[in-house]
Formats: sequence, C-alpha cells, structure tokens
Amino acid sequence: MLRTRWTVLADLVLLAALGLPATAGSAPDTRLSARVQAALEHAPRGLQLVWVFFEDKPQTEPETPLGSRALVRRALRGSFSASQRFEDRPVSSGYVAAVARLGRVRHVSRWFNAASAELGADELRTLAAQSFVERIDLVGRYRRSAEPVQALVPESTSSGSRPESGVALDYGTSLNQLEQMQVPAVHAMGLDGTGVIVALFDAGFDNLAHEAFATTQILARHDFVNNDDDVGDGTDRGEGSHGTATLSVIGGFKEGQLVGPAYRATYLLAKTEDTFSETPVEEDNWAAAAEWAEAQGADVISSSLGYLDYDAPFTSLTWADMNGQKAISTLAAEKAAERGVLVVVSAGNAGFNSEHNTLGAPADGVHVLTVGAVDPFGRRTSFSSVGPSADLRIKPDVAAQGQFVKAAGSSLVNAYANVDGTSFSCPLTAGVVALLLQAHPTYTVEQVLALMRSTASQAAAPDNLLGWGIVNAAAALQARTP
Repeated sequence: MLRTRWTVLADLVLLAALGLPATAGSAPDTRLSARVQAALEHAPRGLQLVWVFFEDKPQTEPETPLGSRALVRRALRGSFSASQRFEDRPVSSGYVAAVARLGRVRHVSRWFNAASAELGADELRTLAAQSFVERIDLVGRYRRSAEPVQALVPESTSSGSRPESGVALDYGTSLNQLEQMQVPAVHAMGLDGTGVIVALFDAGFDNLAHEAFATTQILARHDFVNNDDDVGDGTDRGEGSHGTATLSVIGGFKEGQLVGPAYRATYLLAKTEDTFSETPVEEDNWAAAAEWAEAQGADVISSSLGYLDYDAPFTSLTWADMNGQKAISTLAAEKAAERGVLVVVSAGNAGFNSEHNTLGAPADGVHVLTVGAVDPFGRRTSFSSVGPSADLRIKPDVAAQGQFVKAAGSSLVNAYANVDGTSFSCPLTAGVVALLLQAHPTYTVEQVLALMRSTASQAAAPDNLLGWGIVNAAAALQARTP
C-alpha cells in the first residue's frame, strides 16, 4: 500500500479519535528493533510481519474467559505470580484497533501483550511514534528440518501380531514402538489417557476419517494459518498428512494395526504450519496456539515442529540463541508450563555437530520435555538433533522410537505408513506423559519432568545425544514422587 504524508496524518487523527496519544516521549526509531530497521533498509516498500508490543493493559477490558478445565489444571499444577495475572488480562482493544487501522492484524497475544501484524514502512514509523507502543520487532519466520524419507506400508487386513506379554490389546506392528517404552505394561494397569487433554500442534490433519481415529475424541480444532476451524487440507493453505501421522502415533486405535499410548485421551488439534510457503511456520502461530490450548484446558502440548532458521534476508537464530530465553515459541512454551501444561517437543532432525547444538526452538526451553529419536533397536538415529543448550543444559531430555514408526497414512482410510523423524518420537513420549498425568493428576510440571528423566534408560549417565535415555513408562508410573 502506497503511503503519503496525508494518509499518515489520517492515521494520527484516528489514534486521537480512539483516545490514544499521538506522540511518544522518545525518538520513534528507538522502538523499532535493529532487525526491523535492517528489514526496512532491504525492502523499504514491502510489508513486514512484526510483533507490536504494548506498554500497558487497561483495567477496563473484560476478562478473557478460561475453560473450567484450564482453571482446574492451574489449581492442580500451575504456579501463580503477579506477572502471570498481568499476562492473563486481555490486550487493549483500542491498541489493537490502532494497529488494525494501519495493517492486517494476524494474532493478539495476552501473554506477550502484543499483536502480530503485516505493516509497511510508513505504518511502522507511525506506530513507533505512539507512547502506547513499547517496541516493534520482526515475527520469527522458521523453516522446519526435513523429515527423513517416509515409506508407505501396503494396506493390510491382517490382525497383526499378538503381544507375548499377556496384554489383552492386539498392537499389530505398532507393538515395538510401545514396548520399547514399556507402555503395554501400563495399559495392563488400566491406564489409557482417559480424562487427559492433549493439544497437537502440526501442519494440519487431512484424514480424520481414517479407521485409526474411529474412537478418537476431539474436543476442538483451529487453523492458525488460515484463521478458521478447518484443520484439514480444504481449499486453503497447508497440507496435513504430517499431522494425521502424529495424531495416530499418540492417539490412534485400530487393534491388529496401530495403538497409540494415549488412545483414550481427548485431543485439541491446532494447525500452525503453512506447508505451502518457504516459511512453513511463523512464531506467532505457535504462540497463539499455545494460548488457545491452555485456555481450552490442555494438560499436554505435543509439538512435532522444531525451528531455527529465518528466511533471508532476515537474521537467523543460531545455535547460540538456543538458551531458553530468545525465541518467542520457547518463551510461550515456558508460559504454558507456568500454568501447569506439560510441553513435549521434538529435538529436531539436524543430526550431530561436534562444535555446537543442533536444536530448534522451542526444544531449548528449560521446562520443555525435548525428545530425541532412536531406531527400533534403541540406537540413536543419525538425524536426531543434539545438545547441549547454549547455556549448557543437557538436551534432549529423553528419547523414543523415531525410525520405522507405525502411523496412519493420509491417502486411504485403512492405509498405514512407516515414518521416520523426531516428529514421531515426540507424540510417543507425550502419550506417556498423558498416562502419567492420568495416574497422578496433581503432579507438577517439575515433578513430571524429573520422573521422566530419572526413570529413563541412561538416567545414571545422561548425555547430549539422548539425554537421560529412552522413556520407561512403567518405571515412571511406579517411581516415588520426586
């Protein structure tokens, strides 16, 4: 949009009409981050996707409603502070309206007191001159590491192999990925995820008619890429075979074929990744999904998305930024954890580097359970990302099968696939977390993290390849409360 001094003047008149101050106490450009200024120099006429952070929140805005499940979870597992109460209050509608008058608002974040929006250079400078604006920064634009090749398994009507451990369920060829974590033994205790709400953040879910989802309970769904409630392919942006696979790995149920660890949990489906663009996801989608899922009552977030590189010409995050304090997705994961949500994420598929970590945000989070990948024999896969975090914390935390994982296919209602990637070790682990919370709903985030680590296969000698080792669901369930 071409801007002139007259249209900018009109915007200032509008701000006055909204009761908002038209000038700031300091130079406007000091509110534009160095990254924004560099982007404007590179593309002075283009639109920029930015976060507009606000100075305050008025007391007059109506409270944002939280679901009853969210309130219960917070009471059971959350930590409360004055800053958290401020974060829960709604953003000023007047501030958001002022931004919307200048460009397209994408998401509004209570937790960060900010709005993400697409704005041109003149609009950015207009906003930077307002005293209600604290600062303006670029929205992170991330690329996801490519998954290893996925091979379709021919359709099968066989009943699969009956487990030898005496478990009544017929796991078919999904037995190994669960037995490696001792999940069948936990199922035999009567635990299946009942009563636990799990939110999945992914690229969409294109085949919910698959037979593995016949009994799957879906509480709500939202597409944060296209701003609607259709998380399938539909006619808008994004392709959802990846989400179909991750949902089936954690919550699918078709005896003789595929059983997920938390097959009776309740699910929230969030489409956060635009697979049609060169920037498959932007961090405001992830942050918005985290706020939505928390308010809906999610107990667990499972996110098979790991991000590091911005698209050119923007400055990329680097391994040195994986310190738990830089990426917005990491900060949003931490805010969810403060409210009692267990956040489980993939470590990434960038493999080993002898000089530094290969993690992607939010896998660097302090209160994030980061999952690496092993093969069916328990050996680390070559693609699994490694730590430590930039501040020298052990990462990943634990590991699960991420190679030759049985999953629902996206083409037919009875097709299955073998898939590779930390994208699939993540939901397997998140399913175990759901089982643990079903058995012990009052366990805090810190207690669950400690149990998952202390009962894993190499708890006595953790490293930055597989963390504390392969998850052991039975041991975690039976361990004394930390």
